[in-house]
Amino acid sequence: MAERGLEPAPAAVAALPPEVRAQLAELELELSEGDITQKGYEKKRSKLLSPYIPQTQETDSAVQKDHRNQTPAPSAPQTSAPSKYHRTRSGGARDERYRSDIHTEAVQAALAKHKEQKMALPMPTKRRSTFVQSPADACTPPDTSSASEDEGSLRRQAALSAVLQQSLQNAESWINRSIQGSSTSSSASSTLSHGEVKGTSGSLADVFANTRIENFSAPPDVTTTTSSSSSSSSIRPANIDLPPSGIVKGMHKGSNRSSLMDTADGVPVNSRVSTKIQQLLNTLKRPKRPPLKEFFVDDSEEIVEGIPQPDPNQPKPEGRQMTPVKGEPLGVICNWPPALESALQRWGTTQAKCPCLTALDVTGKPVYTLTYGKLWSRSLKLAYTLLNKLGTKNEPVLKPGDRVALVYPNNDPVMFMVAFHGCLLAEVIPVPIEVPLTRKDAGGQQIGFLLGSCGIALALTSEVCLKGLPKTQNGEIVQFKGWPRLKWVVTDSKYLSKPPKDWQPHISPAGTEPAYIEYKTSKEGSVMGVTVSRLAMLSHCQALSQACNYSEGETVVNVLDFKKDAGLWHGMFANVMNKMHTISVPYSVMKTCPLSWVQRVHAHKAKVALVKCRDLHWAMMAHRDQRDVSLSSLRMLIVTDGANPWSVSSCDAFLSLFQSHGLKPEAICPCATSAEAMTVAIRRPGVPGAPLPGRAILSMNGLSYGVIRVNTEDKNSALTVQDVGHVMPGGMMCIVKPDGPPQLCKTDEIGEICVSSRTGGMMYFGLAGVTKNTFEVIPVNSAGSPVGDVPFIRSGLLGFVGPGSLVFVVGKMDGLLMVSGRRHNADDIVATGLAVESIKTVYRGRIAVFSVSVFYDERIVVVAEQRPDASEEDSFQWMSRVLQAIDSIHQVGVYCLALVPANTLPKTPLGGIHISQTKQLFLEGSLHPCNILMCPHTCVTNLPKPRQKQPGVGPASVMVGNLVAGKRIAQAAGRDLGQIEENDLVRKHQFLAEILQWRAQATPDHVLFMLLNAKGTTVCTASCLQLHKRAERIAAVLGDKGHLNAGDNVVLLYPPGIELIAAFYGCLYAGCIPVTVRPPHAQNLTATLPTVRMIVDVSKAACILTTQTLMRLLRSREAAAAVDVKTWPTIIDTDDLPRKRLPQLYKPPTPEMLAYLDFSVSTTGMLTGVKTRGINLSCIRTCVVVAEERPRIALQQSFSKLFKDIGLSPRAVSTTFGSRVNVAICLQGTSGPDPTTVYVDLKSLRHDRVRLVERGAPQSLLLSESGKILPGVKVVIVNPETKGPVGDSHLGEIWVNSPHTASGYYTIYDSETLQADHFNTRLSFGDAAQTLWARTGYLGFVRRTELTAATGERHDALYVVGALDETLELRGLRYHPIDIETSVSRVHRSIAECAVFTWTNLLVVVVELCGSEQEALDLVPLVTNVVLEEHYLIVGVVVVVDPGVIPINSRGEKQRMHLRDSFLADQLDPIYVAYNM
Repeated sequence: MAERGLEPAPAAVAALPPEVRAQLAELELELSEGDITQKGYEKKRSKLLSPYIPQTQETDSAVQKDHRNQTPAPSAPQTSAPSKYHRTRSGGARDERYRSDIHTEAVQAALAKHKEQKMALPMPTKRRSTFVQSPADACTPPDTSSASEDEGSLRRQAALSAVLQQSLQNAESWINRSIQGSSTSSSASSTLSHGEVKGTSGSLADVFANTRIENFSAPPDVTTTTSSSSSSSSIRPANIDLPPSGIVKGMHKGSNRSSLMDTADGVPVNSRVSTKIQQLLNTLKRPKRPPLKEFFVDDSEEIVEGIPQPDPNQPKPEGRQMTPVKGEPLGVICNWPPALESALQRWGTTQAKCPCLTALDVTGKPVYTLTYGKLWSRSLKLAYTLLNKLGTKNEPVLKPGDRVALVYPNNDPVMFMVAFHGCLLAEVIPVPIEVPLTRKDAGGQQIGFLLGSCGIALALTSEVCLKGLPKTQNGEIVQFKGWPRLKWVVTDSKYLSKPPKDWQPHISPAGTEPAYIEYKTSKEGSVMGVTVSRLAMLSHCQALSQACNYSEGETVVNVLDFKKDAGLWHGMFANVMNKMHTISVPYSVMKTCPLSWVQRVHAHKAKVALVKCRDLHWAMMAHRDQRDVSLSSLRMLIVTDGANPWSVSSCDAFLSLFQSHGLKPEAICPCATSAEAMTVAIRRPGVPGAPLPGRAILSMNGLSYGVIRVNTEDKNSALTVQDVGHVMPGGMMCIVKPDGPPQLCKTDEIGEICVSSRTGGMMYFGLAGVTKNTFEVIPVNSAGSPVGDVPFIRSGLLGFVGPGSLVFVVGKMDGLLMVSGRRHNADDIVATGLAVESIKTVYRGRIAVFSVSVFYDERIVVVAEQRPDASEEDSFQWMSRVLQAIDSIHQVGVYCLALVPANTLPKTPLGGIHISQTKQLFLEGSLHPCNILMCPHTCVTNLPKPRQKQPGVGPASVMVGNLVAGKRIAQAAGRDLGQIEENDLVRKHQFLAEILQWRAQATPDHVLFMLLNAKGTTVCTASCLQLHKRAERIAAVLGDKGHLNAGDNVVLLYPPGIELIAAFYGCLYAGCIPVTVRPPHAQNLTATLPTVRMIVDVSKAACILTTQTLMRLLRSREAAAAVDVKTWPTIIDTDDLPRKRLPQLYKPPTPEMLAYLDFSVSTTGMLTGVKTRGINLSCIRTCVVVAEERPRIALQQSFSKLFKDIGLSPRAVSTTFGSRVNVAICLQGTSGPDPTTVYVDLKSLRHDRVRLVERGAPQSLLLSESGKILPGVKVVIVNPETKGPVGDSHLGEIWVNSPHTASGYYTIYDSETLQADHFNTRLSFGDAAQTLWARTGYLGFVRRTELTAATGERHDALYVVGALDETLELRGLRYHPIDIETSVSRVHRSIAECAVFTWTNLLVVVVELCGSEQEALDLVPLVTNVVLEEHYLIVGVVVVVDPGVIPINSRGEKQRMHLRDSFLADQLDPIYVAYNM
């Protein structure tokens, strides 16, 4: 409340007219329920208050805010005490129904402990634009009830204008202060999230700069489970204090306060990113909880997926086996009716005037009372109509035993009661469901499935409800998603036919035939129908009547949903059986007037009230308005969710507040219910003055192992539970193990409560298999033999039977989270989350907890709705504290904690969170969080052990012919080139330049090249003669203008085309060495021009040949900003050449002379030039296509498929492989056999092994052969470390020997050793050790196939796996980036491209987002999950960027190292950076 800007003083509020105060309270509620947007709320509110507020109050809200920040937090609520309306829940008050004061104290204590050992969590980086809602709809979905869409409230305008004014005066201070006042919530403060750590960052950066430079040892491997300390961490001074709780203050882009630091690679790094990564590394180096026994070693061929070994010290149950507990016998009362319908008939005919049910209007005033006479006559009319008036006499629409849906809103109990009893009288089976609100309600499809499986074709509803259902354009009710086609029948009295005098319903004594079906949603979200027989319905009523001691004429106030569970059993059945009067308080009334149920109890002197904890809580919040209510008439206050962990504190708080209003302590009766077992246990109304039952204070740690231990150790991790009374009369209860066979638990063990009695459900409708497991359980003893022959029903509740046969419930099977063999209860974790001061961050206490299965274990996910006005700082603070609290109280790590905008989680019909739907959205990446924290490093303790390298095959291995250790050496060769035939033609024309001259004479008009434009039309062509003539002119210009000599290097700067080819031959004619360079990009000179400059400098070019346009670009102003334009060598444009020709064309004296230079920036960021000798002509024919490393099969297949219809033969599409040292190694020609494909095991590949698996095997990778090895080419596969040959089907580096191998690197700064190593290297042993090989730098393997090559020998296939210098070494394993990237790209439709690299042993994944920016955070958990599942790696940082940010070179290879440098230098402008902890 204190957050309101336009806030009348408390006294002023008290002085407001009562009707204005009432309207204000209603507004508050609408806002808190999400029925109105923040904007609409403020607009209506300021309208209401404007006549009463003195103008002076509209001061600059920035000033108020400073005030507010100084007031101590606890006193904020009391400032508004005088007004009762201030006490209603303010928009973000945490749902106090979860509140346990005991628990809150425990959480605060646990957090205090953590404060001493503060850990600085790196705050995620967000782009300003992301998640900026326009102030109008800050986080709240547009809502029909909000006011019209004009200007926002005065408060917001004032706040924004103040902020803008401030920001203009002083940008710095504005950034460093979070503006919570403005509701551009996450955006306003997201500048803060860009981190330079205040004060410490400079020194931190310097220290790291030094350690990095002095010390090249490997950085600590934080990815293993042991806490490693390596030398680099020992150098670091220990006393650097990272900022408390990771709040990282921000700065403007482009500000240069950050000190630069160098990484080991000498890349200057902006300290913003690196400080965060360093913080991340520091958090990861904290000792973890002891890891579980690592349960497999990835080295074995097959991974054994086992369960982690249990901890030997874990508590084990020690009691004896429990014996089933019996309830008191069900009394035999002579006047109990033989069926529920008989009771209705009896009261309807003999006590027609007695009130049966009272409905309330929206304000909580009684609006209509249904008497027993009316209920009977209307139910009769309906029964008659259903059976006789819907079809024809011969073909009735409904027959007894058919199922019908009842669709009635929660505020219309009267219509529902008539419909329900009408169905019972007609012997049709009612299936009550919620009113569908939209075509795609959360869980609506599953309801449709239930209706379909029950064979329902008819829905009963009221006229008002029918009018409110969503309609199509032509007025028909829409077809709800997944629903069968329904016929809607309106049951209002005026549409029903009166039965003839002689018509009587058929009422037989209750038997096992179905009476009604109650729906229930399972943990996975599927909806099942629990079928209840007429006998069970009757017996349950009798048991409830006996347990609650109901008597005729009593008044019951019911706040529960009357369509199911206790609301139905007490309010619709037991009341009819005992002729009681129920007052039904609908949920909508509770929203506007939380005290209404207390007022009804007072007004009607009710004896019994049926409530949930939340109703107790709401009444406490609002009780100030009613000083004079009395609850002394209540003999039973039945709390139906007494099984929740927070019910005990709700009951205590309610009692302490209302005891002065006459509430008796013994009247509070918690009970436990479930759809299958119905009422499991209920506390009987106590005797005045008798001592109240005790509490159980249990150890959370014990509970997680399923044993009951009184908490002795840490008082923070205790759970206090109250009993839910005794077993039902006539019932029997036992506790069985929750998983596996239904073995009876020991007395000190927690298990699933099972109930045997006639009063439970009989089956899940239409699901025989699941039914057997739930409704026909025969418990067994430890030996496995059955105990008795009475079938029990599983209740879905977890608990135990305590002293005095009292039943205690500690959780639900649906909320059970099994993590690493320990059980946690979702509700307990929710309670812990709420106990961390959630009021600033969490919207209305809406938190969902569920588990997802990732990497052989369950992982806990916490999703909460964030208040619209919560600042980034507060949210991040809350998230990090929740992680700590859950860790210390439950001793379990949270895998993912996400905050989503308020009101965006899917809702259940009564407004709770639809957990299974939320989980579904999370897993498919459509939750759209606005904040997310992933902690895989703390949770995932079952990674395989890091690999220790095994020594490879050494020279000592047995060499027998071509065998290495019993395997054929992996080598392959193309056919021999053969001797050049001794004819004149070949001897005369040995070089390319000579061939062109000869062809210009022999075939002058043969067109060699054609240049097409984007439309596919020919722009220009070059015949042999034209090309020769143009080359001559260029050669002449080189001599005249450039004054060049033979052997000089000339840079050719042309876009691909005929100009480039002519210039290339011109250089050959002049005896110069062409260096082809990609022209710079006019739009991106700063990035592309330095590369050109570097090649020009490194190649020592004497001149540059280019076009006029490019020449102007090289000398432009823009170019001058990127490089020094004054020092270009001579630039010659070849657009208008003089018609001159060289007197004599150059002829190389030997074929060994240099022909051309090819420069390329390698994907690891190294510039290399490759010299190529005068290429021998007999080979050049086949050198057609430039290589791709690993053939991309999917791309190839889809390409072939796409163009198949135009007559493209699939054989024509082929791959080739070449590398910088040898442009053409293999090519898929048309003569050889078809390319073979193999599936290899990814796990083995990481160990540098090749293991072939079947198609469809898990973790398999499809590889295609790279083509037929070209003539004259020899290939051998070598271990890159030992340089020894490896065996067939083993992975190693591909080495090549051929006449057209490049002759070496061109000036890589005096690197003779590098040259020899890459171009002229020998095997360390083996009989091929005399051959000189060139290393391609690619990993691959050779495999002999069954196919026959053209020579008649068996065909050796070469498979390329990937570039050696691109591979990532993590956890001792070798990963190919493309494999990880393929997995990531598959995971979400909005990922356009992906690249991975490592930094200080952290895996960084960069994804390009092609969807809307609100999807950015959805990608973080999906990326983390898939890399963990498929590659056994924990992602350290996930960076989400715009499309096109990942740099790609001219050959289509990703420049991962450029990307890494840009990321570390903070030049990516990412949408979001998530640091996984």
